[in-house]
Amino acid sequence: MKIALITENSQAAKNAVIHTALTSVAEPLGHQVFNYGMYTAEDKASLTYVMNGLLAGILLNSRAADFVVTGCGTGTGSMLACNAMPGVFCGLVIDPTDAFLFAQINDGNAIAMPYAKGFGWAAELNLQDVYRKLFEGERGLGYPKERAEIMAKNRGVLKALKAVTCKDMITVLKSVDQDLLKAAIAGERFQEYFFANAEDAEIRDYIQSLTQG
Repeated sequence: MKIALITENSQAAKNAVIHTALTSVAEPLGHQVFNYGMYTAEDKASLTYVMNGLLAGILLNSRAADFVVTGCGTGTGSMLACNAMPGVFCGLVIDPTDAFLFAQINDGNAIAMPYAKGFGWAAELNLQDVYRKLFEGERGLGYPKERAEIMAKNRGVLKALKAVTCKDMITVLKSVDQDLLKAAIAGERFQEYFFANAEDAEIRDYIQSLTQG
């Protein structure tokens, strides 16, 4: 699985801690981690939590990533921004129990975490435990097990509902404020990672046109 890490400006100084915790768990399980930044608070390209959501939409809908790990001070803003995008199902995850239940019940493709609120002593251990609950073993098995069938059905209903209530991603990209979009894809390694992994030609080509403008 291709996992994208996105960190917004208020928590950029913690990117290295978050990235280390994520890679220490995900890579031994056979997953790839792509760190889209921000990498430091001084990065030239600055990401807001709104841009986090836009980036998550681009990466997941183009299949440049299979899963997005993001967050902000409370995690709530990034979660809301992610869920505004078509095809993105993002949960607010604070602890390993949240991670387990989200993986088994909702089986979404993104999480948002609080990197300021409650982020204290041994926070990196909590991050590692969260990522283990997310990425080891099979997701979507249901909890409790006897409700697995109805949970899977509800996930399908929600997916169909979102497809009706949201525009497709290429329409979003063409309709959104283009300066906002260009700022969201201005990260130091965005082009390197995105163009190497994106599978949707229409989205890839549109993003390519913006980088050449």
